[in-house]
Amino acid sequence: MRSEVAGEAEAEVRSFTESYSPNFPQQAPNMQHASIHQLIRQRRTIKPAQMDSRPIQRDVIQTLLEDANWAPTHGLTEPWRFTLFTGDSRQRLAKLLSETYREITPPAEFKQNKFDKFAINPTLAPLVVAIGMKRQPSKKISEIDEIAAVACAVQNIHLSATAFGLGGFWSSNAAACSDALRDFVGLGDEDRMLGLFYLGYPAADWPAGTRNPIADKVRWETE
Repeated sequence: MRSEVAGEAEAEVRSFTESYSPNFPQQAPNMQHASIHQLIRQRRTIKPAQMDSRPIQRDVIQTLLEDANWAPTHGLTEPWRFTLFTGDSRQRLAKLLSETYREITPPAEFKQNKFDKFAINPTLAPLVVAIGMKRQPSKKISEIDEIAAVACAVQNIHLSATAFGLGGFWSSNAAACSDALRDFVGLGDEDRMLGLFYLGYPAADWPAGTRNPIADKVRWETE
């Protein structure tokens, strides 16, 4: 079930989207800060096994992608590249991941349960997004800047998904970041895979979250 928080957040985001204009900050300085904070703090990692089989509507997916496209990007390179797997294509992805895991894993480190997860996880989520980073040909912008830009785009997807009651899981294991998957989705030798992002509705109630105090992670310098 979706939580009441997610439902309220979705309504607020829809209202904002309908009223958006390029001059929004000047026209509406009282942006709905509470809903932004609420979305950030209600975002949850939900793994494929915790998702149900409900499909995600195409217009919802398109909204997530448009939000991703507005991530910050140094030099306006817009390096994010997404390949979406739904329906039967998830089986092909699952086969690639499991076979890649077998190929890149030394026999002494191979685990059958991990192989089985690679073979089933993509089929448990209604939508799986392969996350790619398209390298700038000149390489003027550093790779770390490009990776950070893609990460921001993925965070945009996750926050936007929260507004629709969707959970997400970013998997960055060796198979999900492999050259085999890079080639599979049609990226070039200079590009990189940054993992898979699983999206779906939670099969149970929206999970609670915790964080340690921010004060433990901040140091102030004032002089």
